[in-house]
Amino acid sequence: TRFALTRPLRAAIATVLHPVERVLLVPVAAWQGGSDYLLGLQGALAKEEAARRDLARQAERAARVEQLAAENQRLRALLELRPALTVRSMAAEVLYDAPDPFSRKVIIDRGATHGVALASPVVNDAGVLGQVTRVYPLSSEVTLLADKDAAIPVLNTRNQLRSAAFGIRNGMELRFMAGNADVQVGDLLTTSGVDGIYPPGLPVAKVTLVDRKIDTSFARILLEPVAPSDAVRHVLVLEPVGAQMPPKPEAVESAASAPAPGPRKGGRR
Repeated sequence: TRFALTRPLRAAIATVLHPVERVLLVPVAAWQGGSDYLLGLQGALAKEEAARRDLARQAERAARVEQLAAENQRLRALLELRPALTVRSMAAEVLYDAPDPFSRKVIIDRGATHGVALASPVVNDAGVLGQVTRVYPLSSEVTLLADKDAAIPVLNTRNQLRSAAFGIRNGMELRFMAGNADVQVGDLLTTSGVDGIYPPGLPVAKVTLVDRKIDTSFARILLEPVAPSDAVRHVLVLEPVGAQMPPKPEAVESAASAPAPGPRKGGRR
């Protein structure tokens, strides 16, 4: 060992035994591969069974939704209500955040040339993200719900209580709510549809804190938007509901009371 006489011998023995070691490792690798295959097959079968159960539940839910939609249509026809609005949408991609560090705004790659209108709602698969506040020819600025200037009318799905949610730093809040208002932690708030902009029923936020102070008549209610805006990449720009609604009564009255244009002077003799 001191004069390193065994190093060449050990190297030669290792070289000779290398093919033998590889051959002996074949059954070990086959055993490990077979066990992994069986475990993977068992896991795949379990996932397939779970997917089948989920598909069956979704099929049952879809059948109920279709039945409720047909019933809703019949009731609307019976009560002579106007049909439900068909909201048109447009896909867009978020380009970058707005340069203003004191606001929560993003820029999307759709603008006036693509048909984007001012005040259009912006949503994703989770819920409402915000609203278009500026429209450029090839892009648009979207103010997110967590912006300090954002406001949206909401509806509590548990008790059908209407209110307004306002943006604050890193979240939202319900303002001017009475201290005894029926609001609980975990309540889901959706769009009410009474503002003529957002379609009704879109998820907006969940109640995370209800602080009923004794020294004031209003409660402090904090919300968390259901659609996180930090990791969003693709969005849908919806047409404002007001574009499909009938004109307001005051607009019709003003148009009816406007004087009719008189005959032009200087006619042909």
